Amino acid sequence: MPRIAPFTALVYDTDVAGPLEGLTARPYDVINEAGRQDYVARSPYNVVRVDLASDPLAPPAARYAASQQVLRDWTSTGVLRREPLGYVAYEMSTSGPGAVPAVRGVLCALHLEAWGGAILPHEDVMDGPVADRLELLRATRTNLSAIYGTVPGPHAELADLLSGICATPAQGEVTDQEGVRHRTWPIPPDTPVSTWLADDHLLIADGHHRYTTALAYRDERHRADGPGPWDRVLALVVDAGTQDVPVLPYHRVQRTGMALGGGTLVDDLATLFAGLDDVAVRIGSVTRGPAGELRWRLHDLHGDPPAVRALHEAHLDAAAPAQASSFTHVAADAVEAVRSGEVVGA
Repeated sequence: MPRIAPFTALVYDTDVAGPLEGLTARPYDVINEAGRQDYVARSPYNVVRVDLASDPLAPPAARYAASQQVLRDWTSTGVLRREPLGYVAYEMSTSGPGAVPAVRGVLCALHLEAWGGAILPHEDVMDGPVADRLELLRATRTNLSAIYGTVPGPHAELADLLSGICATPAQGEVTDQEGVRHRTWPIPPDTPVSTWLADDHLLIADGHHRYTTALAYRDERHRADGPGPWDRVLALVVDAGTQDVPVLPYHRVQRTGMALGGGTLVDDLATLFAGLDDVAVRIGSVTRGPAGELRWRLHDLHGDPPAVRALHEAHLDAAAPAQASSFTHVAADAVEAVRSGEVVGA
């Protein structure tokens, strides 16, 4: 297991900034301009003002400088306060139809290592997001969101710790737009979390671009300043041996190029989803017809499962490389992007 350590967190002071519901936002890479404007309107202290500080058409230098200034203002005026050194327990949960089990983990400072040792990736990265996040990190010198990684476990000590903590009132709690409840609790810095996880490797479940960005930032700071806090990155570590970690769908949105051809027409999104089969390598697509109508198709692809691998090998890697593709786990967002004509298909 890579070395982990407690960290000093920046936390909203809700007495100054207002309720958390107005302060949080979805990940930067799934927010379009309309969504950004919505978050900006919710509160003068919404985190999107740092993560995506200004109109994407503004000059890049101005965007990152704005993020830097906003973060400075918030820390100097008490909107954000520094918490004592420690770990943070984190839980996300859903309720109602389609609910998945709660997932609990520990937020910590993860010591950066080269890929392929104790830290394992499972997907490639694109140059554009890395360049963008690197400029933002240079400007803010702050990890604005966490890497999400799993360890194989099981670790009974960690499970017992989190079970006990999560039965107490949370320090922070908010339910997001998708109905997911997020809760946090402080954990003392002398808790032996790093010892419990010492023999495990870490699989990056989400945050490959952020981790790659952190490596690049570390390397350039080493050349100028030597070792320092840039040797670590904020990470959420979840024990997959004791937690039932859900794997939710991620939809590919193709922005340019030719849409995936062929396939069998079906009536609607529900029928499309009912026909998907990962083992049989069957995926679905939505495109616009000549009159702007949506067309739903099922495609039986050649290749080995998982189906998303066959999709990339058969079509996406050639038709929509690098910045020509984006991702969302919200099907309605992917469909709306097609409906609006912003993209060629999803």
